[in-house]
Amino acid sequence: MTVLDRFRLDGKVAVVTGGNRGLGRAFAHALGEAGATVAIVARDAVASSTVVDELTAAGIRASAFRADVGDRPSVVAVAEQIASEVGPVDVLVNNAGICVHRPALEVTEDEWDDVMRVNVNGVWHGCQVFGAQMIGAGGGVIVNIGSMSGQIVNRPQWQPAYNASKAAVHHLTKSLAAEWAPHGIRVNAVAPGYVRTEMTPIDQPQFKRHWVDDAPQQRAADPEEIAPAVVFLASSASSFMTGSVLMVDGGYTVF
Repeated sequence: MTVLDRFRLDGKVAVVTGGNRGLGRAFAHALGEAGATVAIVARDAVASSTVVDELTAAGIRASAFRADVGDRPSVVAVAEQIASEVGPVDVLVNNAGICVHRPALEVTEDEWDDVMRVNVNGVWHGCQVFGAQMIGAGGGVIVNIGSMSGQIVNRPQWQPAYNASKAAVHHLTKSLAAEWAPHGIRVNAVAPGYVRTEMTPIDQPQFKRHWVDDAPQQRAADPEEIAPAVVFLASSASSFMTGSVLMVDGGYTVF
């Protein structure tokens, strides 16, 4: 096997939650290009269908499934559906997430609960439900999408719920990696920095000053620049890695 062969995912089934836009869409494309059959799990069926059409047009085997990751019975049902219709899941990418930009004293109870429900409970549900399948099958790979926000406090916007949720994702990653290593399951996380998506106002002056100008590379990433890290962690190229949080931030956190 050559070094590039180790990055291949031929014959693997990869699930990407929130895989119908932004980073998740890029992850779905990258995993498919590496040879995986891709299952997108998200709430917006129309957006998911559009991405499946893109993947299929590129020669990638892909399908979409509707579920709410914050609702455990929904995740249980979709995991059973994917196993039945696509096959046993080899790779899970827990990508679905939301963010609220608001000072701490203005964050409502509902906003806090919504962020934790998706960003923490959603990752937990995916890990627990699909992890049980992987243990039964003798192994698998989980890649959780954290954030540099799990390590730093962002500025100028305040986002205490999001930051706390991503710190939780990072430590959950380490906890499950330790517990499930004997079962042949590797659990790692990718922690992106600022990424140019439809949801990030990168170029507005009040944000650009802190998000871009203060960073060593002085730019934001495109989603496609984060996706190779997910392929790396999903593949046998990272076979001796578990419990790691891989920072992909253009050097932002070195300051």
